[in-house]
Amino acid sequence: MQKIFFALLLLYGTTNAIAQSNTDWVKAAFIRQNDTLRYRILYPLNYDAARKYPLILLLHGAGERGSDNEAQLVHGSKLFADPANRQRYPAIVIFPQCPRNDFWARIERDPNRKDSLNGLYYPSDRPIGTALGLVSQLLDSLVAAQKVNTKKIYVGGLSMGGMGTFEILWRKAGFFAAAFPICGGGDPAKVSMYGRKFPIWVFHGDKDNVVLPSHSRVMVGALKAAGAKVKYSEYPGVGHNSWDNAFAEPDLLKWLFKQKKK
Repeated sequence: MQKIFFALLLLYGTTNAIAQSNTDWVKAAFIRQNDTLRYRILYPLNYDAARKYPLILLLHGAGERGSDNEAQLVHGSKLFADPANRQRYPAIVIFPQCPRNDFWARIERDPNRKDSLNGLYYPSDRPIGTALGLVSQLLDSLVAAQKVNTKKIYVGGLSMGGMGTFEILWRKAGFFAAAFPICGGGDPAKVSMYGRKFPIWVFHGDKDNVVLPSHSRVMVGALKAAGAKVKYSEYPGVGHNSWDNAFAEPDLLKWLFKQKKK
């Protein structure tokens, strides 16, 4: 069952071509000892190195894993690279790529669990994974270089990246100003570490049979109980590709950039 689940994640995330131009997305690599995180970085129009900008981190799905430093741009990059959006919402945008043999979040399936999550759970008693750990260090390095407005750091992700979003929120509690996980899930027991008054917009399709919508519903319930500022959009008739709907939300960027850490 576990192999089938991860195969489905891979299938729904895979595409044969990247529709949008990637010329503005600079290729880069973050290296620590023997580990490498490949990523793309989009700078604001008329970038001023002396200025501190908001930072957006986007975590891709399982199908975009690899080492080409290209596939992670399939979903969502068009929104952030749109000239009008770059003009209106100047920010540094990071799209890292998870290696094929890794996963953004700690996740397991227990076939003996009979629950609304179909036996899937998120063990939080383990060290951070290599790929997400490198992402965390990359963020710290950008902050240390004084390139980032630390009151306006945002994170989002889809599918596997939605799971990674929920995980990095508690791994780096207090670091982010807002989040937008799409068709993901996480450990509700960890929400109390970051949830109080935290702005978060959660998305899911109600016909998603890869990551069941119950994963987001459970997290939304936990977030509300923790006092988070929760928005939840569940799209009727939509399957696992609810990222298409989320990235088409006309108020997503407007909502995101309104959020600021106290």
